[in-house]
Amino acid sequence: MLVSVVIPCYNSEKTIKDVVEMTISEFDKLEGYECEFVLVNDCSQDGTFQEIKKLGEKYPQVHGINLIRNFGQHNALMCAMNYAKGKYILGMDDDFQTYPTQIPFLVHKIEEGYDLVYGIYKKRVNSPIKNFTSWLNKVTSRVLLGRPKDIVSSNFWIITDQVKDEVIKFPNYNPYVDAIFYRTTHNVGNVEIEHHKREYGDSNYTLWKLIKLWLAYFNYTVIPLRLVSVIGTVTAICGFIGVIVTVVKKLLNPVMTVGWSSIVSIMLFFFGMVLLVLGVIGEYIGDIVLAVNNAPQFIVRDKVNL
Repeated sequence: MLVSVVIPCYNSEKTIKDVVEMTISEFDKLEGYECEFVLVNDCSQDGTFQEIKKLGEKYPQVHGINLIRNFGQHNALMCAMNYAKGKYILGMDDDFQTYPTQIPFLVHKIEEGYDLVYGIYKKRVNSPIKNFTSWLNKVTSRVLLGRPKDIVSSNFWIITDQVKDEVIKFPNYNPYVDAIFYRTTHNVGNVEIEHHKREYGDSNYTLWKLIKLWLAYFNYTVIPLRLVSVIGTVTAICGFIGVIVTVVKKLLNPVMTVGWSSIVSIMLFFFGMVLLVLGVIGEYIGDIVLAVNNAPQFIVRDKVNL
């Protein structure tokens, strides 16, 4: 059975060769399985694509794609899945945090009949900021995307080709792979694996990139719009009640002075709510405009063994 290993690559010149060769070694031990690789270079600033070309010359099952500019990790994954031919598609990182020795755990778990399996890390080896954003992702994905409560997501996953065929139908310029997975199936499993430190350098995700990735949720849910509508309704009711209370107090006590500071505070609160609502609506409108203008999900410059 063929397993397609899809890896988005960014500045992984020093690691991608070892990742591929260790993965091949692991599949040699898995009876009844063979692997292919779809390595997508997301416009790295080092010699990553040159390493991919060398791997392609050495191993015919290694397929490489060079994107014309940096599109982001999830766009690169969507690109890779468009070229994957395996019965199973396995997603992993290029920096050894998703370690090849853990692959058999995912493969054996999906054999139980799941459509999607995530590897759960026993202990995360990340910075405090990355751990916080992972926690935020866990909470918001459950609320906004409908992720099953007992499921934990990660960058180490395996899906069936049926799920892959549905996922690549989404042409949005700003995809979020996990959100598309949850919209495709709820037959999801977890398996415990080990998490390792990066072999070289630091994470390529800055705080802004993590925020931008989180904002991609807006492409797959209308809950924020409903939430701000509820907040707007509640604040409007509170304001109306406040006006009535103020008028009644003034009628009962004509000498009562009307507070300038309280009026300003109320105005600031409501103006803040208006701006919040406009910001949320603006995110949706911006996504709609870019989608209508057919902003590309990815553009391929060069290919290796494809």
